[in-house]
Order: sequence, then C-alpha cells, then structure tokens
Amino acid sequence: MEPKKNPKADLTRRSTLFLQLGLILVLLITWRSIEHKTYDRTAVDIGQVNLDELEEEDVPITQDLSTPPPPPPPPPAPEIIDVVEDEEEVEETIIESTETSQEEEIVEVEEVEDVEEEEEIADVPFTVIENVPVFPGCESAGGNNAKKKCMSDKVKKFINRKFNTELGSELGLSGINRIYVRFKIDKNGDIVGVQARGPHPRLEKEAQRVVKLLPKMKPGKQRGKNVGVLYSLPIVFQVQD
Repeated sequence: MEPKKNPKADLTRRSTLFLQLGLILVLLITWRSIEHKTYDRTAVDIGQVNLDELEEEDVPITQDLSTPPPPPPPPPAPEIIDVVEDEEEVEETIIESTETSQEEEIVEVEEVEDVEEEEEIADVPFTVIENVPVFPGCESAGGNNAKKKCMSDKVKKFINRKFNTELGSELGLSGINRIYVRFKIDKNGDIVGVQARGPHPRLEKEAQRVVKLLPKMKPGKQRGKNVGVLYSLPIVFQVQD
C-alpha cells in the first residue's frame, strides 16, 4: 500500500525550530511592551509662557524724605592769651659746623693693625699632655714617654725622702694608709693648687708640705704653648705595729 503523504513534507522534523522561533518572538514582544513609556501631555512643559497667569506686581510708592541742613556752627569764642613773664634764662645750644675749611690741618689716621687674641688653653692632665713638664735631671731622657717615667720616678723618690712617716704611729694609725694628692704645674713650672685627702688632717697637711717642696720644672706644652698640667699622686705608707 502506498503512503498518501510525501515523506519530505513531514513538518514534525522542524517542530523544535519553530518552537524556538516562537519563543524568541514572544520574548521580543514582551520586552517591547515593558519598555514602552507614555507621558501625560498636560505635564509636559513646552517652554511657552501664559501671560494671563502672571499677577500684577504692586510697586510701593516711596516718599522723598530730604534731611534738613545742619544748623550753622556757633560763633568762635574770643581767644584769651596769657602773657607769662620770662623769668628763667634758657641757654641756647650752639651747633658747630662739622665742615672743615681748607686752612685746617687734616690729621691722617694710621692703619689699624688686627691684633690676634691668643687662644686660652685649659689645664691638661699629665697623662695626655703633648710635651710633659721636665723634672730637673730628666732633660736627657728620650721621648715624651721617657720623660713621663723619669718625672714620676723622681717625684716618688723625693716624697719618700721628705715625708715624715713617723706621723702614723704618733696618730695611732696602723696598717697601710693612703693619701691622695693633686696639684698643678703652672705655665711657669711652679707647683700650685696642692690638694690632699687622707685618713687624718695631719697626714693631709704633711702631704701638702712635701709636695710644695718639689723643685721648679720646665713647664709642659700643648700645641706649642705653655699650659698648666694637672698631676695626681697617691702616697702610700705602712705603719709598723
């Protein structure tokens, strides 16, 4: 039996395509209907002015209030002048002219020389002095360190020879006693500013007496100039029981 319809005319094969096209068309119509806007014609301002709606403005009437001129000033009172007798004599100041005449002798001013002020160098400790003071008998020592050692040895020997060690037993002291002495060798090499601190005032006075007996030295130098040199010396002696 032969089929009545042409198999090529079967529309079911393209039903899916037609369905998709239909959905797209429906969505397009729906979107356009949502986006469509309408406006009230009465609310649209077209930029025209209705002259009938303008209210008339009331202009206030101003009065011309002119201020009257000020009254004329009163006539001036007669000026009273008191005459004061000139009893005090006033000395007149005579200002002499500063201009010089050709006949006057002009004094020439000599050139002013700049006097350089000498730099004041403070006292320097014995340990850091550039050129140490030279104790008598240490002139032949080599360098600066050799002169330092020579001076220290000479000072110790001098004090050991001059110090009265019997004071310890007289004062009732025992054991090892220390006296700390400090003095300065000034710019001239003299011993000045002797200070002592010890266990008894008499020991301090004895230490000061002995240090003041030190001979005059050649002063120390810093940067080529004589300066004061600070020297510290501990004196240690033991009292025999």
